[in-house]
Amino acid sequence: MAGRQRRMTLPSLKGREDPLYKPATKPASDPAHGAAIIFVHGLGDTAEGLESTYQPLENEYTEVDWLHWIIPNAEESRDAMTTAWYTPNNLSNMTDRPELQDDEDEAGMLKTVKYLESLIEACGNKGIPPNRIVLGGFSQGCAMSLLTDLVSQKYSGKLAGVAGLMGYLPLAAGYRINDLRAHADLPPVVGEVPVFLARGQKDQLIPKRVWNQTLKKLEDLGLNRSAMDVHEYEGLGHALSGPLLRDMCTWLEQVIPKLED
Repeated sequence: MAGRQRRMTLPSLKGREDPLYKPATKPASDPAHGAAIIFVHGLGDTAEGLESTYQPLENEYTEVDWLHWIIPNAEESRDAMTTAWYTPNNLSNMTDRPELQDDEDEAGMLKTVKYLESLIEACGNKGIPPNRIVLGGFSQGCAMSLLTDLVSQKYSGKLAGVAGLMGYLPLAAGYRINDLRAHADLPPVVGEVPVFLARGQKDQLIPKRVWNQTLKKLEDLGLNRSAMDVHEYEGLGHALSGPLLRDMCTWLEQVIPKLED
């Protein structure tokens, strides 16, 4: 993602590196016809690290040249001893019985939800409506993108879509997400926001059981399977690949198509 810039005024917080901003190469003259993706890195990574992962695959997303890319940075976490959007727990211990699961860092997750809301709001201040914004991410970034779409009082059900790569839905056991939606005065059934989900079949960090739990929980919350574009990639571990990015960009063209000015 060469040629990053910071022309868009994005939230700057003490203790957190500013997001990277990659402007559209062919932006719409009408901001309301523009589009943006806020793409969130994983545990232990940075915006520059994620950008460097994409750079060799730049040709994969030149088709979406009307799209602005915003890549935020997680803070340093004392508990995780690295950059993190929340303190991770052991996914291998996740079960369908909440009382047996390791505690999840709900407070850290909800803090991140607020920060991601501020980035969506910054896009809105530039004239890009929520239904022209995709929120997505890798690993922990996937987890936070899904959770934000489900529990954000401001933006739940209003985005163009959510792209989740090599991740999972946190707080999925029991009814905690339902409780958070109720607290935010959101309806019990989620809206039909398109969701792109991708997992490597050799991903040892996201067990197949957790992946299946994520799909089931999304359906239990009311998201129709027809709204989910689900992919598994043979031979791929916890990483990105050209075929995955091509599929995601095809999906992006569908959910935030180029609009004529």
